[in-house]
Amino acid sequence: MRKIKRISNRILVQGKFRPKNPSKYKGDPTNIIYRSSWELTVFKYLDTNSSILKWASEEMFVPYRHPLTNRISRYFPDCWLRYRNNKGEIIETVWEIKPKKHTIPPTVPKRKTKTWKYNAEQYVINDAKWKACKKYCDKKGYGFQIITEDILKHWSTIPPL
Repeated sequence: MRKIKRISNRILVQGKFRPKNPSKYKGDPTNIIYRSSWELTVFKYLDTNSSILKWASEEMFVPYRHPLTNRISRYFPDCWLRYRNNKGEIIETVWEIKPKKHTIPPTVPKRKTKTWKYNAEQYVINDAKWKACKKYCDKKGYGFQIITEDILKHWSTIPPL
């Protein structure tokens, strides 16, 4: 089931993902939600790539200090995966799927608009989440990667791990 929403000039694609290989999913395979077409692309890849042994979407959380409220909050990364690399080693990693523009600090405009303020706040919050997640992953021996359209646009079929 796919739901398409229009927010101002943006179109958001959301829905439930139905895996072809539910045994590979760590969690409830009947409740996998995608919030963008990019997430859907990644979920299809994780579900069908034979190198992926297990995967999950938003099934784990990482505590972090919210930079605006100074409270401890919970961050749910987009994907956790366990895969066998081309050397036969089993690797675990965490992926966050974001548009590239959300991964770089917004430039300060001549006139600070509400949109600029919102984008600046989101960047600061995301940066705090990602630093906490990187630290968490380092402790667990996991990798951590932010997946943007720069990576996804090269996924014509199956990307290398």
